[in-house]
Amino acid sequence: MGWASSTAATSVKTQYEAVIGLETHCQLSTNTKIFSSSSTEFGNAPNTNIDPICMGMPGVLPVLNQKVLEYAVKAGLALNCEIAPYSKFDRKQYFYPDLPKNYQISQFDLPIATNGSIEIELVDETGNSTRKKIGITRLHMEEDAGKLVHGGSDRLSGSTYSMVDYNRAGVPLIEIVSEPDLRTGAEAAEYGQELRRIVRYIGVGDGNMQEGSLRCDVNISVRPVGRKEFGTKVEIKNMNSFNAIERAIDYEIERQIQAIENGETIIQETRLWDENKQCTFSMRIKEGASDYRYFPEPDLPPIEVSADQLHDWKAQLPELPAEKRYRYETQLGLSPYDARVLTDDKAVAEYFEKSIAAGAVAKGAANWVMGDITAYLKNEKLAIAQIPFQPQDLAELLGLIDAGTISGKIAKDILPELLANGGSPQKLVESKGLIQISDTGAIDRAIDAVLAANPKELEQYRAGKTKLLGFFVGKVMKETGGRADPKLTNELLAAKLNSPA
Repeated sequence: MGWASSTAATSVKTQYEAVIGLETHCQLSTNTKIFSSSSTEFGNAPNTNIDPICMGMPGVLPVLNQKVLEYAVKAGLALNCEIAPYSKFDRKQYFYPDLPKNYQISQFDLPIATNGSIEIELVDETGNSTRKKIGITRLHMEEDAGKLVHGGSDRLSGSTYSMVDYNRAGVPLIEIVSEPDLRTGAEAAEYGQELRRIVRYIGVGDGNMQEGSLRCDVNISVRPVGRKEFGTKVEIKNMNSFNAIERAIDYEIERQIQAIENGETIIQETRLWDENKQCTFSMRIKEGASDYRYFPEPDLPPIEVSADQLHDWKAQLPELPAEKRYRYETQLGLSPYDARVLTDDKAVAEYFEKSIAAGAVAKGAANWVMGDITAYLKNEKLAIAQIPFQPQDLAELLGLIDAGTISGKIAKDILPELLANGGSPQKLVESKGLIQISDTGAIDRAIDAVLAANPKELEQYRAGKTKLLGFFVGKVMKETGGRADPKLTNELLAAKLNSPA
């Protein structure tokens, strides 16, 4: 959304809104390519994951990988799409050096899935959430192209030579096209993140943008608020992070508004995002659908999905991120922020839920998973599934705190050892002699020792410098090796400090 002055002679301002849609390519996590048996493994030596089919050799015939169809249908179901009982493949005349056949096998007028939607949730700085439904126009299957590597420059312009790696040619993709329901860069970034959560949850893709497994192209135009007609659409290609998507959209909105206000004509084109300069720049005039000259793929039969098969695949879908967020908020009493963080990664959500099943209180478990455990994982560069500290161990640790056996500080102190080595928190506490002191006599003796050793601070406290309470609490905790019950220590210490000298 943006504002701009309409003329220099008046104070009337025109309010503009952006109309944004995303085309998202998601690589499917199959072991082999969409129409051949070559590996899809990432990172292999260039031009080793190839075969006559993906290289477009004469006389070869493609055969659809059944897993690709299964994953595409499951993704369509997860996006609330209508699954076509009958669909087909088409040839798209897409001439590029990294596409060996000089055409791409895709889907045009009869895609596998249409008319879907997902719900995105934006949480502001105060923790309040706003939900919005974003329409999905279509989801279709297609093959990926190869990869060009330009020598002497990171782009074709300015390079002295180019090399091609065909490993990616024929890797299975689904393309997900949204309705133009997005209005801001923040909404578009959250939409992309929700798509990635979904494909990861259902296990059809890893969504690793740094490996090209998830790629987003943004279509954006602006128009005065209240006008029904869309403005001229501009495409921004090859977004490599959600943060870049948000910044590129925000820049492009202001660029287009400024151009309109200056009387310039917005042309339909493809632009790229320059991360260093934080701006978009023109790449080429955008092609239309007629330029691709689609026609039915003659080497592949039509696809039919039976009602029984559809039912079986739908039954295999897990609880999806939006469903988890809603359940965490309504049944577990978590805030929208907590629910969003915990459900971002399926493995983290499963860890959290298993700790609750083992007896942990939801809010307590959420705090430890999002706080100390997540910090440890980031520092050690580990996934939550890689640590030996199991969900039932977390529940046991929290139970020790709730029972007063140990303090929260002691729990934090021993957590790194538990995360690194696993094992029972109860046994570790016992072996280290860390069981919390709740005996009033023992704490009283420690307090007396601290007061006797710090007469100057005691005099200052009784003279009105009550902020020294924290000083005395720290001394008592040190005297007891951190084992004194904090609540009981505060009560007994306050009583002695405030009693007549």
